[in-house]
Amino acid sequence: MKQVHNFNAGPCVLPKQAVESAIEAIRNFDNTGIGLLEISHRTPGWERTMAETEALWRELLNIPENYEVLFLGGGASTQFFHIPANFLKTKAAFLQTGVWAKKAVKEAKFYGQVEVVASSEDKNYTYVPKNYTIPTDVDYFHITTNNTIYGTELKTDIDCPVNLIADMSSDIMSRPVDVSKYAMIYGGAQKNVGPAGVTFVIIRKDLI
Repeated sequence: MKQVHNFNAGPCVLPKQAVESAIEAIRNFDNTGIGLLEISHRTPGWERTMAETEALWRELLNIPENYEVLFLGGGASTQFFHIPANFLKTKAAFLQTGVWAKKAVKEAKFYGQVEVVASSEDKNYTYVPKNYTIPTDVDYFHITTNNTIYGTELKTDIDCPVNLIADMSSDIMSRPVDVSKYAMIYGGAQKNVGPAGVTFVIIRKDLI
């Protein structure tokens, strides 16, 4: 079979070894004689796999001990409403820098008051707003760090006076991140770290 490299901004290219290991695991996971799609999530081999995956995330992103690492289903877009459903008590603030940020704003409005502190929609999201003020009377400030459709990115970890929540679907693992500056980081795995269908959440434990 001809090998084709995908340079699109969508699903990442997986190492051949990872693909072959996944195929074998579907046939026979961890020498159990049972396929990966047929086993219980409490199977010892799967528990080891999950523990190793979390340990690698902690190592690669230097995640502090007071943060939990979760792997969820539903895609990153489900977090657009999970976040306000859990954390929006009175008002949330957003930096609107692209399509996904706008969708997150739309979902949050179903749960409470929303303040868009700055937006680049006026120029089709071709720039990242600057010189905006983050309000201190909000439950959290939400940002989208990378907007692949428009080619704009927040390349540094901002200082924030309130709980900072970031959608890092498109640039997670692409640079060092000071996790301690965030209350929560989330995203879809399909851009940089794996196949579609897994959503990662890195969340400060006191918020759970």
